[in-house]
Amino acid sequence: MQAQDPTQIAHLLAELRQEHRDLDAAIEQLATSLGCDELQITRMKKRKLLLKDTIARLESKLIPDLDA
Repeated sequence: MQAQDPTQIAHLLAELRQEHRDLDAAIEQLATSLGCDELQITRMKKRKLLLKDTIARLESKLIPDLDA
């Protein structure tokens, strides 16, 4: 999905931010549990970083280009 409309981008950003927060909570909960799965935590952290990069890229699309 290639969102170009600012409204679509804002909606997608909200979804991605929510997923990022959910992953953060899941990672914290999993890390504090006994016998935690390090591989799963690592995968979740990589997904969280990917989401962070995607969020930053989409946020930059919302900033209007100014000719200097």
